[in-house]
Amino acid sequence: MKAQTTFSREELERYSRHLIIPEFNIEGQKRLKESKVLVIGSGGLGSPVLLYLAAAGVGTIGIVDFDTVDNSNLQRQVLFTIDDVGQPKAESAAKRIKALNPYIDVIVHNIKLTSDNALDIIKDYDVVADGTDNFATRYLVNDACVLLDKVNVYASIYRFEGQASVFNYLNADGTRGPNYRDLFPSPPPPGLVPSCAEGGVIGVLPGILGSLQANEVIKVISGVGEPLNGRLFLFDAASFETRTLKVHKDKSNPLNGEHPTQTGLIDYVQFCGIDTTAATVEKAIKEIDVHTLAQLKESGEPFQLIDVREPYEFAIAQIEGELIPLKSVSEFAHKIQKDRKVVVHCRSGVRSAKAIRELEEKYGYDNLYNLKGGILAWAKEIDESVALY
Repeated sequence: MKAQTTFSREELERYSRHLIIPEFNIEGQKRLKESKVLVIGSGGLGSPVLLYLAAAGVGTIGIVDFDTVDNSNLQRQVLFTIDDVGQPKAESAAKRIKALNPYIDVIVHNIKLTSDNALDIIKDYDVVADGTDNFATRYLVNDACVLLDKVNVYASIYRFEGQASVFNYLNADGTRGPNYRDLFPSPPPPGLVPSCAEGGVIGVLPGILGSLQANEVIKVISGVGEPLNGRLFLFDAASFETRTLKVHKDKSNPLNGEHPTQTGLIDYVQFCGIDTTAATVEKAIKEIDVHTLAQLKESGEPFQLIDVREPYEFAIAQIEGELIPLKSVSEFAHKIQKDRKVVVHCRSGVRSAKAIRELEEKYGYDNLYNLKGGILAWAKEIDESVALY
């Protein structure tokens, strides 16, 4: 027989503003205390999700994150302070929310979520909040939730735009609502949608979308309100416009469509067309590190340095490269020399790699070298006076 959920006097005082809401009351608070929520990612979205779920009194909160806190995170990841830089995010996040609410339990998963461990981790939780920032992990989280019959509260952000939904929701009739694959059957081509690290994000946006995620989690657990089941909420912070779109189930969904073809987790890196093997990267694109570039600068050997970032980035920080933005590479290919070594760089090495592929495929270049780690690596390892951004 399950033990009855009780609250201490201190807890009742803490949650009093919930308790006096007629639709929520003590029953809603009991459901929160009895629930287990897994938050995947403790960054921009995960920060407000974790803070508000902890403050609300969710009984057990799991945190999955294998990254460490970086100074560039602090513009939007409000869980962390300057003292946390260099520390594991999951552990720092756990410490912060336990300090916020000592009446909850926190489980730290300081590990990368993969096809090998996702089912084992997610199976012990009631609801998942997906705060990840890449397509491979989003499909992994979605598929694991569908296979395990878990609700997946989703959000994503980019520059000034965000979206949120509730996937795989358990309807009153026992059926499940649409999931991520019903909305996005297949991922976009690699590199088409930049990450926040490459494209940027206004600092308050993850706070807004993460708060909406936390709200949806609370609604799902408590049974109060109408969750974003079968709906996709779109928000534009620049224009302050919102839209809500209907999401319908796809009969060809490989997980739970009319003729399911997938009964387990797959290789999501391969599914999204991402190749991360070092051997393949080296074969496809030649690279040099920042120390080699520094030596090249000092040697007097003739070479060309191309910067494929945007003009506004060039104005923030530069290392004397010739500016040819990625979108203009084909148009100005005639400016890129073929009779000497050419080093191409961007902020972190992603866009420069894409530029090199385009130049090699269209114009037959064989003298291009990608600067590994981009201007960020140069600022950290060679010249600290170069602005990190």
